[in-house]
Amino acid sequence: METEAIARAIKLTAQLMELHQENPFKVKSLINAAFRLDKTDVSLSGKSLSELEKMEGIGKGIAQKIVELEETGTLKELDQLLEKTPKGVIEMLGIKGIGPKKVAQLWKELGVESPGELLYACKENRLVELKGFGAKTQESVKKAIEFNQASKGRFHYASLESYALNLVEEIKKKLHTSLVSLTGEMRRKDILVDKLEILIGSDKLYTLSESEVMPGLNLELLYCSKEEFAAELFRTTGSAAHLDGLGAKAINLKSPESEEAIYASMNMQYVEPELREGRGEIELAREHKLPRLIETKDLKGILHNHSNWSDGIHTLKEMAEYCRELGYEYLGMCDHSQSAFYANGLKPDRVLAQQKEIEELNKIMAPFRIFKGIESDILFDGSLDYSNDILASFDFIVASIHSVLKMDEQKATSRLIKAIENPYTTILGHPTGRLLLSREGYPINHAKVIDACAANGVVMELNAHPYRLDIDWTWIYYCLEKGVKISINPDAHEKQGYHDMYFGVCAARKGMLSKDMCFNALGLPEMAAWFNKRNSSAAKPGS
Repeated sequence: METEAIARAIKLTAQLMELHQENPFKVKSLINAAFRLDKTDVSLSGKSLSELEKMEGIGKGIAQKIVELEETGTLKELDQLLEKTPKGVIEMLGIKGIGPKKVAQLWKELGVESPGELLYACKENRLVELKGFGAKTQESVKKAIEFNQASKGRFHYASLESYALNLVEEIKKKLHTSLVSLTGEMRRKDILVDKLEILIGSDKLYTLSESEVMPGLNLELLYCSKEEFAAELFRTTGSAAHLDGLGAKAINLKSPESEEAIYASMNMQYVEPELREGRGEIELAREHKLPRLIETKDLKGILHNHSNWSDGIHTLKEMAEYCRELGYEYLGMCDHSQSAFYANGLKPDRVLAQQKEIEELNKIMAPFRIFKGIESDILFDGSLDYSNDILASFDFIVASIHSVLKMDEQKATSRLIKAIENPYTTILGHPTGRLLLSREGYPINHAKVIDACAANGVVMELNAHPYRLDIDWTWIYYCLEKGVKISINPDAHEKQGYHDMYFGVCAARKGMLSKDMCFNALGLPEMAAWFNKRNSSAAKPGS
């Protein structure tokens, strides 16, 4: 059983126990264990009870539950809780903004037993007078339900890629043909996917078994002859806007050898699948001015990462060693700042202690280098989360908003711009705070924020976590236009999080990012020089 599935089962058990007002100490223990398991990719498969008990944050009781899940695929305790809870009430536990206690209140006091009933209750203003709720909570619950409804049937690209590629290989093997390919949204690597399409160049049909189709996934197998494969791959990959811009219906595409040949027949530069969105790529291809898109091999270092100094899983040394093993030249360590108390943020004394450890590791690990960074909270007034003397001690600073996310566009934009104008800010982190398919970002005026980055020499982050991918790739064009570099950062809270860099590159390519405009494509000497120059400027009086 996957670690992630085990974490979900334990978390649901805790939520249902809280819903039914069972032992609060046991609830807290289960929630903490689920949180820790969710943040690790360590496989629990095959581990004995004694091995599990030795793991950090896993006591005897939790270890027994993990073994039970591994052996039976379920928990007896969870099954008992599920039996006495309406299915719709369980679904309500997934609504942002209301925890188990509030769900219990809605269930017991209002008789609401599903998200649909709750949405109706919101529209009838039935939550306004309910103790602990009120008009603001009612509105946020309403928006959360509507957001969830709009997101049903959609998947993160990252959650589908491995499954989809394995299915392609299975079809190739069974039909004895190489003419099988992802197409449509998946081939364009859209960050959210509504439909998985696979093109098969064969007169033989592939029968999908029920077990092969992910629950809730819209999956379609498309067929064509071997001779038509390149033409059909071209037609089914591009968005409607891309194809309309090409006048594709009028093009003679009987039996081209390849997609490259199709674009060449129109006297155009080949357009990579990720770019086929109808957002300016056609004009550039006709002028043969499309840039060489960024590749993972172009990245020289990994910035914005967390260790167990704050809310990460692994030690600073473990994070650094794995980064070096992956072939990178440097690591930027950015644990949380002091205001992020929920994430064990670093008070000034702990900042200095961590920096001392970094200096010691740099002596041992040279020429690899760890840069001293921090993810500084942008406070409500737009200021950064330390005094200037502490800010000046870092090599670089990622400035991000983590608290008071309910803002209108004017407030969110002005808050970000004030942080951008701080001379110590190096990178603006995940600028909208969104969590794809889970939480909408706060509204910002992207153009004004990017203009401020351009005016102040601040780098824009493309947070590579597949649930963020923030800044949205559609705004990368404007960043490049204004000369604002993009830093692809994994926001890794454990070693395996580094691999999210790949998904950041996928999104960056859609935004037409090239190596020369990618901040962390700079080599170690260039990056060190950039930081030194930036920090010297920040330290000048009046800067």
